[in-house]
Amino acid sequence: MDVLAGVCVPRQKWIICGCIGAGGLPSWRANLYKVMAAELICLECSEARKEGKPPSRYFAARNKRVKQEKIEKMKFNKFLRRHTLHKEVKL
Repeated sequence: MDVLAGVCVPRQKWIICGCIGAGGLPSWRANLYKVMAAELICLECSEARKEGKPPSRYFAARNKRVKQEKIEKMKFNKFLRRHTLHKEVKL
């Protein structure tokens, strides 16, 4: 038996249903490891506070293994009604 997220799945069932993926792991479990590599980040407007308006915030996912530096993107700020630079902030 293997326990993952509170669900017990017998190992024999992995072989019967044909869900063994690369590396001998079931495909659903291999996909779970890929999802765990992504980290949820918050992008906040860097210009809104200077102008005395509330900052807009966007949430995105970042792969920790590939990108270690902070992310900066041009996104739309609905309070300023224009595209502004959004920088990654701590949650």
